[in-house]
Amino acid sequence: MPAQTHAVYRIEGGYPVIGEIHCLGAKNFVTKAMVAALLGDTPTTLTNVPPIGDVDITADMLTSIGVTITRSDDLMELDASTIRSSEVETPDSGSNRIPILLLSALLQRFDTVSVPVLGGCKIGERSIDFHLAAIEQFGGVVEVTDEGIVARRIKPFKGTHIQLPYPSVGATETCLYLSVLAEGRTVISNAAIEPEISELITMLRSMGAIIFTSPGRDIRVEGVKRLSGTRIEVLGDRIEAASWASLACASHGNVTVHGIRPDILGNFLSYFQQVGGGIELVGADSIRFFRKEPLRPAIIETDVYPGFSTDWQQPFAILLTQAHGISIIHETVFENRFGYLKALDKLGAKTQLMTHCLGSVPCRYRDGNYEHSAIITGPTPLTAADTITIPDLRAGLAYVIAAAIARGTTIINNIHFLERGYGNIVPRLAAMNLRIERIAASAYS
Repeated sequence: MPAQTHAVYRIEGGYPVIGEIHCLGAKNFVTKAMVAALLGDTPTTLTNVPPIGDVDITADMLTSIGVTITRSDDLMELDASTIRSSEVETPDSGSNRIPILLLSALLQRFDTVSVPVLGGCKIGERSIDFHLAAIEQFGGVVEVTDEGIVARRIKPFKGTHIQLPYPSVGATETCLYLSVLAEGRTVISNAAIEPEISELITMLRSMGAIIFTSPGRDIRVEGVKRLSGTRIEVLGDRIEAASWASLACASHGNVTVHGIRPDILGNFLSYFQQVGGGIELVGADSIRFFRKEPLRPAIIETDVYPGFSTDWQQPFAILLTQAHGISIIHETVFENRFGYLKALDKLGAKTQLMTHCLGSVPCRYRDGNYEHSAIITGPTPLTAADTITIPDLRAGLAYVIAAAIARGTTIINNIHFLERGYGNIVPRLAAMNLRIERIAASAYS
């Protein structure tokens, strides 16, 4: 459901979180699948669609150009045959990063496409240069204005060799949308290989695309003349699963997470066990998370898949505040992702930011004067604060975890950021012994 900006969370912390929770569909795949549906000439059905703000925002943009969307519970059908416009409007519910992806998908249907200025969380520059360069390399022309971006297809797209400067997930998606219907062969080198990319490739193959992957980061696409609709289930959200694991361990609780494939969690499980967390596989798509041993410090370096995801570091940072010793997080994906630490310090954490690269992973931000390394000293007992304000989506759930282990009552505002990516937070967590309420802001002022 769309978030209400006047609502807040009230959390009484200091109790173990115990119970079971089901992962919703992955935010980082479902909206990309909605865009991919535009490439088919028959309807596409998505199942396990999560009730999150980003789905609503994307649906608003698609319906604004004429896509027919039918929703029932967690099922969504998208019929792109009714598209009547290539001018994407900024929806009333806000904006996200989807407009830049709509450029490439809609250029397969229209000669000219315009999209609004990008939104999303303010966690760094998140340059769109890779996307625009790809469109131009396929044969398009792009113009960036204060109001938005206009792209034109002067002639039919032809396959090409794209060498991405960085294995960007979004840029890889753009290249896939452009290449599947382009004439001839396309090779995407240095492509992202995140599980959500693999799932998008599976979806496009089921629509009729011919896509070959390699043991490295090369993707080869043989263009086809048409794609049809498909039916696909949205995979479980690995970012959400890692957050519930961190919540279980940090609160000295015991949480079984359903609806998540262990293989897509990759290195997270190793880091989780390294710091003292315990795991038990209780089914093909269920994992029990708990604290097995006294927590130890760790050195975490975020990286593209299969490395430690940048979206895992915020909840994991809460866990590290309870570890015995000095931990380090080196953020190499986004240059401005530690804004949430000030609120943690307000709760009693001891953190320090550095502009140096405190790690060995090659980093784009070396010597760039970005505070992209964090030192966390623990263990520090956390104490509730009157109010903390969410700065971005992923930090939002980290704040919920911090408030859950902080003794006393904490108010969390700006929850619209959080609810863009996480659905039904309050009932799902309240069912696991977490004392959380969603209330009107006026109720505590």
